[in-house]
Amino acid sequence: MGAFQNRKFRSAADSHTLGSRYRAMMARRPFLLFGLPFLTVIVGASFVLTPATAIRYERHDRKVRQMSREEELGVGRAGRKVDIREEYYRLSAKDTDNWEQKRVKRLKGESDGIL
Repeated sequence: MGAFQNRKFRSAADSHTLGSRYRAMMARRPFLLFGLPFLTVIVGASFVLTPATAIRYERHDRKVRQMSREEELGVGRAGRKVDIREEYYRLSAKDTDNWEQKRVKRLKGESDGIL
């Protein structure tokens, strides 16, 4: 026998505590005494948290909702009344076929947008 023992000394008084009995039973049946309760807690928490998550998403959806065209044009302080057909014809009247791409000179000290 070596100078130092590998196992910690446990007195007879410690053998009757709840912790020591649980440790001894867990050595024999680890899944039943640790794995199964752990999985039960995880599944139970998912059932409890699902409605809370749904409420959170519903609140977010209320804040970020899709707007119609008319609402988009009327957003802001001075929302103007716009006829969509009129806007379409006004924009389509522009000559979009004959355009030329031009470079704009940068001011001194202005970054070129490349990091």
